[in-house]
Amino acid sequence: MPYENRKSVKTLFWIALVGSYILAVMPHDSVPKLTPFNDKGNHFIAFSILTILILHAYRIKYFWASALMLFYGIFIETSQLFAVNRSGELLDVLADTIGIFGGVIIYFVTRKVYLR
Repeated sequence: MPYENRKSVKTLFWIALVGSYILAVMPHDSVPKLTPFNDKGNHFIAFSILTILILHAYRIKYFWASALMLFYGIFIETSQLFAVNRSGELLDVLADTIGIFGGVIIYFVTRKVYLR
């Protein structure tokens, strides 16, 4: 992938990462409804997309991308313990983990198809 494209994917990754953190620590009643999914569905979608973006932008190994995204999910849930009108949940970390694996699978499959 040309450097300019990878740079734009890196930028998109960081915008998505920071944006997801801001939405995660905002008071629950102030968060806009961005998707038709429930809370766990939003976690799944967000972490799938973040995982695909980090893999595409930085070309790191699947294990390290998954570990970084899992750490981020735990960081968010820990932060929510100190946020107004929020609470951290282990089920959210589980939804994040499933989303991470979904993102890895989507990236792996599309990369195999694209490289053929």
